[in-house]
Amino acid sequence: MPQPASPITNEQKKVLVTAGAGGIGRVIAEALIAENYRVHVCDIDSTAIESFLRANPGASAALADISVPEQVDRMFDEFAASHDHLDILVNNAGIAGPTAHVEEIDPVDWDKTISVNLNGNFYCTRKAVPLLKAAGRGSIITIASNAAFFGCPLRAPYVASKWALVGFTKTLAMELGPFGVRVNAICPSSVEGDRIDAVIERDARRRGKSTEEVRKMYMRQSSMRSFVSAEDVANLALFLASDKSAKMSGQALGLDGHTESLMNWLE
Repeated sequence: MPQPASPITNEQKKVLVTAGAGGIGRVIAEALIAENYRVHVCDIDSTAIESFLRANPGASAALADISVPEQVDRMFDEFAASHDHLDILVNNAGIAGPTAHVEEIDPVDWDKTISVNLNGNFYCTRKAVPLLKAAGRGSIITIASNAAFFGCPLRAPYVASKWALVGFTKTLAMELGPFGVRVNAICPSSVEGDRIDAVIERDARRRGKSTEEVRKMYMRQSSMRSFVSAEDVANLALFLASDKSAKMSGQALGLDGHTESLMNWLE
């Protein structure tokens, strides 16, 4: 069995954040930078990458669509050429997918959701694992969803992908634990921002309701009657990246103000 690696400082830890130049990923990446981690992001949006690098000149970045394995391979080859090791992988990239009854879902939309949310996670993880094993330590943090704990009407592709990520997380924890690598999933409820706004707008049009009515309906799903913020997600990611969570692995951590049910989507 490999010997535990010696502790290192945050300044020595190399982090890769997928979809890290904008949205939740950027908040996570910048929270890590603020704690002196060495952060590299990949993103599909070149404009977002340029903005991120201007604001964070000590970071590095690559343009890559994580749903395309060849682009992931290239991105990791470039990472390995300029970074001598990897300590933390944050699998953040994901899309909302369609909002529709299952018989109305276009197979193209199903495939795209699974391709980004699940396959992309796999493509990145399989390339990261040899680097993490070589370091003899590490943390894989996947941004899943509290939809992984419930059925969620009208969101079948998204829910299927997030349930699969929790199973993938628990399996990886078993495989990688002997190498000192921890694997956990953060499962937030709706995160304030453009993506949930777009979901609410689509759902409001379908229901013939105002966006504010639908937003309040979504918030009633939580005991705390609120969405979470990107900062909430980043704070939990910081904990899972740190040595404070040294014995946490294989966990799917709810971050949702206690979701009671997702069934009121059918009201």
